[in-house]
Amino acid sequence: MSILITHIKKNRELLNLSQAELASIVGVRRETIIRLEKGLYNPSLKLAMDISKVFNVPIETLFFYEEENLI
Repeated sequence: MSILITHIKKNRELLNLSQAELASIVGVRRETIIRLEKGLYNPSLKLAMDISKVFNVPIETLFFYEEENLI
């Protein structure tokens, strides 16, 4: 099983953006940003692209999957 890892919080904090500000910029609710930062929500491709544009980084640096150890 794979788990979603994100670097949204790190990038958001580098720009001194609050969760609410980032949510407003990309057109989602703050709760969506919270869930994304915790890896609890898989973004649509459009949302992932919009967020990567805000931070001016490739999508792959913000979102990636890691295999979960089932041991």
